[in-house]
Amino acid sequence: MPRADFYLIAKPRFRDQPLRLVCELVRKAYRADLWTLVLARDTAQAEELDDLLWDMGEDEYIPHQIAGRDDEDDVTPVLIADPHTDTPMRPLVLNLRDAPVAGDFERVLEVVPADESARGPLRERWRHYKAQGFELNKYDM
Repeated sequence: MPRADFYLIAKPRFRDQPLRLVCELVRKAYRADLWTLVLARDTAQAEELDDLLWDMGEDEYIPHQIAGRDDEDDVTPVLIADPHTDTPMRPLVLNLRDAPVAGDFERVLEVVPADESARGPLRERWRHYKAQGFELNKYDM
């Protein structure tokens, strides 16, 4: 059964920089040897996330790239895709877009903004995944 995990931003360091939480989730996935696809909202967000993943600390290297920029997509554990790039699904999908993820994957991670007014689309996605029979989990971060 597929899973949808919702991560609610609560801590100040994630509230100020929500993509830092995304980086932490990517780090955990990489350490667990899970091939990950990050669905970025737009090209600017994909590039910002790419930069942040290069800046995870001296001893931390997470092999990643923006999908479609060269022919290494198949061998890179973490792919970041903007909406203009058609990328095959991976077992773990981290969704930063407004629409729920569709396709063949085992688990989707959704990051819920701290701002209550921005949570509407996430509630819709929760209902969507529930209707699809997903196992649902919620975590405060």
